Amino acid sequence: MVYYPDMFTKLVTHGVLALLLLVPGPILAQESDAEWDAWEQTLTEEAEEAWEFNDAPLTEQVETPDWFQLTFLDLGEDLADAKRAGREGLIVYFGQKYCPYCQALMEDLKQPDIRSYVQSNFHVVEVDIHGDRTVTDPEGRESSEKAFAERENANLTPTLIFYDPEGRQAHKLTGYHSAYRFRAALEYVADDHYQTESFRSYLQRADPNLAPREGELNPSEVFAPPPFNLDRTRFPGERPLIVFFEQADCHACDVLHSGPMQRKAIRDLLDQFDTIQLGVWGETPVITPDGERLTAREWSERLRLFYTPTLLFFDRGGEEILRLDSVAHFYRIQGVLQYVLSGAHQEGVALQEWSRRNR
Repeated sequence: MVYYPDMFTKLVTHGVLALLLLVPGPILAQESDAEWDAWEQTLTEEAEEAWEFNDAPLTEQVETPDWFQLTFLDLGEDLADAKRAGREGLIVYFGQKYCPYCQALMEDLKQPDIRSYVQSNFHVVEVDIHGDRTVTDPEGRESSEKAFAERENANLTPTLIFYDPEGRQAHKLTGYHSAYRFRAALEYVADDHYQTESFRSYLQRADPNLAPREGELNPSEVFAPPPFNLDRTRFPGERPLIVFFEQADCHACDVLHSGPMQRKAIRDLLDQFDTIQLGVWGETPVITPDGERLTAREWSERLRLFYTPTLLFFDRGGEEILRLDSVAHFYRIQGVLQYVLSGAHQEGVALQEWSRRNR
């Protein structure tokens, strides 16, 4: 396989993900504009297909690939094995047995280019977020799988934590993302981009789906109108807060509004929150829950948001509880809304523990 040092720039110019470097160089080097457009259309279709599955719990267990590492979950040793094998690091996959989002990731891992790239650059080990096996993290601390998952805030599955050769966390990808964005995350770590820029910045240079676009956001009567004074530092809010960060011409945003947000069960839950909508690229002024005066764009940059729609959940005191910044359908959204309203986080109960108690 041939790699061209200037190919990333060419891919960015065409608005196509740098992960197409996985395609043999001579083919890419001779691509016409029409063929580049076809590649971009393929990526867009992958993003849209990510929203076209039922997220009800599975009836059969998720099966992970047989090339995942079989280990004693001593991550320091697993990382040493990866280094000896010439890999760029270790991926810890946090999953659960009947998770439809995990199954979607497993399907992506069957794609030859993704499978080859992962196997060539990483070792992968599996952690069950409800499991009781002992995990030793790269710093030598021991805990159960579920305790380790809670400590790493791996509440939404799948979660992938990438460790570099020195055992430092290089990147974390929470929830399910389409195949093209998963490819981007893999290259972001394997090619050391994480050392010089945020994932948001990296995607902005290469991802046609993360660029400013003209147009209106999806309207909804659940959103409060401006001005947006979300300051909760002096006086707590009467209800928890959700901030929807969206953008125009966003398929995932369209699906959120035409699908889950039209369901009565979701609307009834949303009615119990203070809810606003901001454009991720917008210049709308906002006072954040911790009292800062920023524009929507500045706040989204501060938060390093790289996915739309992203839903940020804050408690009555203005502390961020969690965020949904990945593909999320009815059951996931409903579960998170119920968790936040339960107040369990105030008692130190993580989403995964709350889910176990409410099965």
